[in-house]
Amino acid sequence: MTPPPSGPYDPSGPSGRWSDLERPPLNPAALRRALITEDSLWTRLEVAEVTGSTNADLRERARRGHAAAGAVLAAEEQTQGRGRLGRTWNAPARSGLFCSVLLTPGPAVPEDRWGWLPLLAGVAAASGLSRVAGVEVALKWPNDLLVTVGGTERKLGGILAERTALADGTAAVVLGMGINVSLRADELPVAQAGSLLLAGAPVTDRDPLLRAVLRALADWYERWTAEGGDPAASGLLEAYASGCSTLGRRVRALLPGGDELRGEAVALDGDGRLVIASAQGVQQPVAAADIVHLRPDAG
Repeated sequence: MTPPPSGPYDPSGPSGRWSDLERPPLNPAALRRALITEDSLWTRLEVAEVTGSTNADLRERARRGHAAAGAVLAAEEQTQGRGRLGRTWNAPARSGLFCSVLLTPGPAVPEDRWGWLPLLAGVAAASGLSRVAGVEVALKWPNDLLVTVGGTERKLGGILAERTALADGTAAVVLGMGINVSLRADELPVAQAGSLLLAGAPVTDRDPLLRAVLRALADWYERWTAEGGDPAASGLLEAYASGCSTLGRRVRALLPGGDELRGEAVALDGDGRLVIASAQGVQQPVAAADIVHLRPDAG
C-alpha cells in the first residue's frame, strides 16, 4: 500500500491502517482550541498524516520562515524518527505521540543553559503522561522515558533537541518527542521497548495525552525561562532528580572510542551532567554528548 502523502491530517482520508477503530486520529481542531489561547506558549498546531521526521520538517519550516516560535508539528505516522547519535526508529500509524515544537529561549536564557531543554521536556512528558494515563513514567538520563511492564523497566519514548535558526537568524531549538502509546507486544521494535498500553494504562486516547504533555511543557518552559534558565531556581533540577530512575544505580557509560566509565550515578550537576562515582570514590560528570550508551552495570 502506498503511504498517504505528507500534509495536514484528513480524518476522512485513506482506509486500511488509517481506519483502525482502536487507534482513532488526533483531532487537530480540538487540540488547537485547547492549547492555542491568548496567553499560551503555543502559537500554531498542525497534524500531518505521515512524515519522515517531525523534527526535520519543523527545522526546515523554521529555516524558510514558515514556522515561528511556539509552533507545534505532530504526525499520525513517522517513518524516519530519529534519536541521539543518528539512531532511527518507527512505529505503526497512530500508535504513539510523534511531536516537535519550536522554541526560542534567548535572550532570556543564555545559550550555555539550553542543554537543559531535553531534560525539561522529560520532566514535562513524565508528569503529563503519569497524570492522564494513570501509570508511573520515570526518567532515564539523558533523554528516555520509562514504564514498567511485567516488573521490568521498558523504554516508553525518547526526546531529541536540535539547534536551528529562524529565517531572520534568531537562534532556536526544535524539541521532538516520540512516545509509544498503544503498541502491542508483537509490534515492539526491540524487546526493551514498552508502551502505555502494555504498562496497563487505563487511558490511551492520544488527544488528552498530547494536551497534557504540551501543557506541562509550556508550564515548565515558562518557569525555566522566568529564572533565566537556572535549573535550581526554577525547580527543574529537583524535579528531574526526583523522577530519574538512573540516580542511585550502578551504571556503565560507554564512551566514544570504546572506553567506559563505571560506577554509581549519584547526582546531576548544574549543567545537567550525570555525576558518576567510581568504586574509589572519584566523582566524574559526563554530558550526554560525551557518551554513546548508558547501561545498567551488574557489578
